[in-house]
Amino acid sequence: MADEAFIEVDGVEKVFDVRRRTGFLKRERRRVRAVDSISFRVARGEMVGYIGPNGAGKSTTIKMLTGILTPSGGRLRVAGIDPSRERTRLAHRIGVVFGQRTTLWWDLPLIDSYRLMHRMYRIPDARYRENLDRLVDLLGLEELLDVPVRQLSLGQRMRGDIAAALLHDPEVLYLDEPTIGLDVMSKARVRTFLRELNAERGTTVLLTTHDLQDIEQLCSRVMVIDHGRLVYDGALAGLHEVGESERTLVVDLERELPPIEAAPARVVKVDGPRQWLAFPASESAAVLVARIAADYPLVDLSVREPDIEAVIARMLRTPADPPGPPVEDAGQVIS
Repeated sequence: MADEAFIEVDGVEKVFDVRRRTGFLKRERRRVRAVDSISFRVARGEMVGYIGPNGAGKSTTIKMLTGILTPSGGRLRVAGIDPSRERTRLAHRIGVVFGQRTTLWWDLPLIDSYRLMHRMYRIPDARYRENLDRLVDLLGLEELLDVPVRQLSLGQRMRGDIAAALLHDPEVLYLDEPTIGLDVMSKARVRTFLRELNAERGTTVLLTTHDLQDIEQLCSRVMVIDHGRLVYDGALAGLHEVGESERTLVVDLERELPPIEAAPARVVKVDGPRQWLAFPASESAAVLVARIAADYPLVDLSVREPDIEAVIARMLRTPADPPGPPVEDAGQVIS
């Protein structure tokens, strides 16, 4: 993929004025800095995870990149375009999916929303039919086309929104919680679709999500934002190391036994024949499972991924906490 910077963010800030009631007929005004001097580059064709706890500034950043919000300071460029100054021009080159909102017309059948977008984006007829057929097939929308959007489940609507965002062949796709409300099979289908889209068409993808599996399966790079500041930019493996995150191996044995001994894992809970073992996320689960299977009578097991907010909480330790070990080639921790 090219090294060309497709998305450029330089020292961008977003400050909101917030008023709250402090007494009878009295209101207090304060300034809230939602995004605080962040800078990054995204190359054309990259798939990047943009993650952080609730209220960190992720959606605010996406809204500035699309032109919905105007930055309070700094410089933004997407494909060489200033989003807030040329929003209409940029709209033809980007696609956006907000998990909590829909771009579909609520009372119309799904297909009517697509027909309206066909006209709004002035998509050539042949290209529209080709894209629609492909998206309907890959996202499993055939039986939903004549259903009013208000009658769709959250998962069905999310698939419909993803298709709507891609009808005009955008060069960059912003996804804000795209798998929210999806069942396991639908999540797998959406992830496979996004991988193929990136591989075949070189679509640049910026993904915000709390589902770590979305990031692990789609993104080679991850950025972490907290309290409006970019605090990490690098590989996902490096994030696990910096955050000292742990996965959990749940082991069901044939009978109740003493706590399993399998370093570097440690038993954190025992309930009869079931035991929970925590182990570093950087360690291979396959190696650990093979070691346990060789020494213990297994019935079943499962691996639980670390919660993304727990990873971030560990990484963003308070100054009173002792610093973690240095991490080499794990990405950049930004102070």
